[in-house]
Amino acid sequence: MLEKINSPEDLKKLNIEEKNKLAQEIREYVLQVVSENGGHLASNLGVVELTLALHSVFNMPKDKIIWDVGHQSYVHKIITGRREEFKTIRKLDGLSGFPKINESEYDDFDTGHSSTSISAALGMARARDLKGDNNQVIAIIGDGALTGGMALEALNDAGYSQTKMMVILNDNEMSISKNVGGLNLFLSKLRTKKLYKKSNISAKKVLNNVPAIGKPIVKVVQRIKRSIKQLVIPKMFFEDIGFTYLGPVDGHNIEQLENILKLSKQVERPVLIHVLTKKGKGYKIAEENPDRFHATSPFDIETGKTKKEKKSDYSKVFGEKLVNLAKNNEKIVAITASMKDGTGLTKFAKEFPERFFDIGIAEQHAVTMAAGMAKEGMIPFVPIYSSFYQRAYDQVIHDVAIQNLPVIMCIDRAGLVGQDGETHQGLLDMAFFRLVPNLTIMAPKDFKELEEMMEFAITLKRPVVIRYPRGGEDTSIKFENQEKIELGKAQILKEGKDVSIIAIGNKVAKAMKMAKHYEIEGLDAEVINARFLKPLDVETIKKSIEKTKKVITIEDGTKINGLGTAIKELIIDENLKDVEIQELSLPDEFIRHGTVEELEGIYVPLGTFLSGTFCPIGDTSCKSK
Repeated sequence: MLEKINSPEDLKKLNIEEKNKLAQEIREYVLQVVSENGGHLASNLGVVELTLALHSVFNMPKDKIIWDVGHQSYVHKIITGRREEFKTIRKLDGLSGFPKINESEYDDFDTGHSSTSISAALGMARARDLKGDNNQVIAIIGDGALTGGMALEALNDAGYSQTKMMVILNDNEMSISKNVGGLNLFLSKLRTKKLYKKSNISAKKVLNNVPAIGKPIVKVVQRIKRSIKQLVIPKMFFEDIGFTYLGPVDGHNIEQLENILKLSKQVERPVLIHVLTKKGKGYKIAEENPDRFHATSPFDIETGKTKKEKKSDYSKVFGEKLVNLAKNNEKIVAITASMKDGTGLTKFAKEFPERFFDIGIAEQHAVTMAAGMAKEGMIPFVPIYSSFYQRAYDQVIHDVAIQNLPVIMCIDRAGLVGQDGETHQGLLDMAFFRLVPNLTIMAPKDFKELEEMMEFAITLKRPVVIRYPRGGEDTSIKFENQEKIELGKAQILKEGKDVSIIAIGNKVAKAMKMAKHYEIEGLDAEVINARFLKPLDVETIKKSIEKTKKVITIEDGTKINGLGTAIKELIIDENLKDVEIQELSLPDEFIRHGTVEELEGIYVPLGTFLSGTFCPIGDTSCKSK
């Protein structure tokens, strides 16, 4: 059946029985490809029927679909002419794991972060009205994404505006980790609505059969029911802000979904359709472990076990160290924005449940709440992925830095993260945090230094940023000289006289490798572990540059306002003359998806330094292999 589907028009020709068969084939296809490529599995298995119903009822690409976050768009891609290309998903030069407007006319908006779809959909709907068009605009948002403040802002505006649009609430009781908070409780009540309706109908039948007084009693009960309806069925929240609420509906029943979608098209105001789905639907192992199969590396379908042995990584080391620190310091608390597992806080949550706070997908709230706790004497650690910390930039400035509060902001997934592409690469955090006064910015070269920086951050009693990459340390380089961390003090790992190689974070290992290759070329390189981007160790770095007059900087962030920029500023500020400098950083552009190794080979040509002949800096006549 799947081989016959080359566009949504082919889907419209099928009957319900054929669509159910197609749904099963799609599940098997998604499972097969993701088991080989890795990717987001559970969320995509959960929206198969919903996606088929959407493309059966609506007319894409005239009608517009915006997938919130977008990691659940695999089925959408398969049935919109990308069936064969789907085998390349998340691979270099293959399909993106998220909607991309430059990939297909069926992808209406680039997404990758949570809680943006309703705002984008409302914008498109308003633009449609201004242009006099009559197409449908649909936002699909998960119950986890609904905890993001931006989604609530958009709901408020859309309801008040009475603009014709549709919001589909894909309610699977999960985001990345299990959903938490008041909105989750609210949706739990909504899920019980069917039971209320059934009992209400039964009561009516009984009362109507009572002689003489039956019908008057029914009318009294109905009046009472209307007055307390808001307490019994919380759907009134959506209706009170201006939406027509439809549902809940079984998200795995294509016929029911198509019927309710057709009904929604007739409503000339904002509509919210509440769809109940199951993450991992159809693959028992994912159904039982939806958090583990939210995003997965390649795995064995029979067992669900990953094909690569999982090694220790920075997130796990961070989590273990935080538990040890918390045992000896009752003021330490941990805050996560629905990323307990991804940021290494699972063990902390079990050992210190009263000091662990999962606040949902709400990074802004996370940072300001941490500021409030710090103001009252607590020591909050706030690990959030680099690309998601962007969402809380104003809170870092206004609520943490201006007040100089001791919040320890741990930037996980810093640098290139690989196959999730532009929206998830952690390239900008050094640049935008470096602009903020009062921040101390550090990056460890290995696991041990991460642990030491966490200890050091507690003693500073001021805002601290610690950034570290996805994955593990470079075990091919062993750092034996572990000097005690001092504020703003770099570490000379190798002394030399010909060139100064200054690196930060996990790129320090690359610097050491480069120095070894320089030795083959007869050059004596000095290697400096900057440790701090801010404050920079001006004295140590200045002395080295004055000695060598040649500098290479290495970092895993954008070339603008990172380590390279800081060293250039130092050269100018200190009036250092006749200095040659070469920056190894990522370009001023958004980096596509692919493995980290592939992307570094394209965007940061470290390979020219680490293999073959390396040309001395400034020798334009020489060409490296």
